[in-house]
Amino acid sequence: MNVTANPSTMAGSTVETEEIKVSIRNLYKIFGDDPASVLDRVKDGMPKAELLEKHNHVLGLKDINIDMPAKRLQVIMGLSGSGKSTLIRHINRLIDPTAGEILIDGEDVLSFDKKQLLEFRRHKASMVFQKFGLLPHRTVEENVAYGLTIQGISRKEATEKGHYWIERVGLSGFEARYPGQLSGGMQQRVGLARALATDAEILLMDEAFSALDPLIRTDMQNILLDLQEELHKTIIFITHDLDEALKIADNIAILRDGEVVQQGDPQEVIMNPADEYVTDFVADINRGRHVRLRSVMDREALPSGPVLPGSTPLEESLKPLSDAPDNVLSVVNRKGERIGAVSLKTVIDAMGAGQGIGQGADGTQNRYR
Repeated sequence: MNVTANPSTMAGSTVETEEIKVSIRNLYKIFGDDPASVLDRVKDGMPKAELLEKHNHVLGLKDINIDMPAKRLQVIMGLSGSGKSTLIRHINRLIDPTAGEILIDGEDVLSFDKKQLLEFRRHKASMVFQKFGLLPHRTVEENVAYGLTIQGISRKEATEKGHYWIERVGLSGFEARYPGQLSGGMQQRVGLARALATDAEILLMDEAFSALDPLIRTDMQNILLDLQEELHKTIIFITHDLDEALKIADNIAILRDGEVVQQGDPQEVIMNPADEYVTDFVADINRGRHVRLRSVMDREALPSGPVLPGSTPLEESLKPLSDAPDNVLSVVNRKGERIGAVSLKTVIDAMGAGQGIGQGADGTQNRYR
């Protein structure tokens, strides 16, 4: 069954109907001896601290509602203890909820019996762990082929497919090495290759790059984006790093104390933070790197002449705008259609600004000057 939804609209975007791959509905998770006994109290608004103090139960997730489009990269982010890792573990039922629904292609995962759940984990959803999760007594080749062998694929075919993915993640020549002989970045490449080798439609990545050094982490992000450009998986990626989220995400959901406080396109999160918590999250980002032209353009102006894509980061537009007549350029969408215009002054102002650039909460647009 196909489920569709309209994603959030932001400055310069078009509303499209997308197939929803994963739909989380009214999801609650309470940890303790008798979660069901305190569920109504949580639904009535009992705070996390009071629940722990009075009833010795811990609130993990509260009324989570997220639709995740197929073939997109959905980021779930928040600070430590926000519930993001708890949430991703519900999708493949490493954790069962106290209440709610988890729909995959319209089918409730919570209704799966043991056999159905095993097939789901083997064929439909693969996971990449923060601590790599490799088998230390198996070689790179054997680790990558492991998921294929438990699917019942012959050893020969599993090895052949494994070699393909080992090459794709840049580890050719390391097939016979053991995890302990590899760097952290190389081990994570093995974990990614193992997940991709099963050809699962959904890729679950729980803080997959957070244990890596910054340069290696950037390299892994680029590898993931390059592969996603080709493979179009439904990727659910957990992180506490906003720069990472803004770089890779098609959509972002931000959690605080087990609740979703904002979700939408990364540009919407930057330009229109929902509350002080999100405002603090985005306060120190490099706006020149992460804000796109479509978020600061004047949508009513459509001058002729040179153009730049709306997805262009502000800092990359400075040179073209400096060289353009009157320091103004048209902005185009993916189809090459003119959707607005932007000036050098607007871009410079936006790179140094906090809130108030682009589309405001009242729907107004900043004019290019």
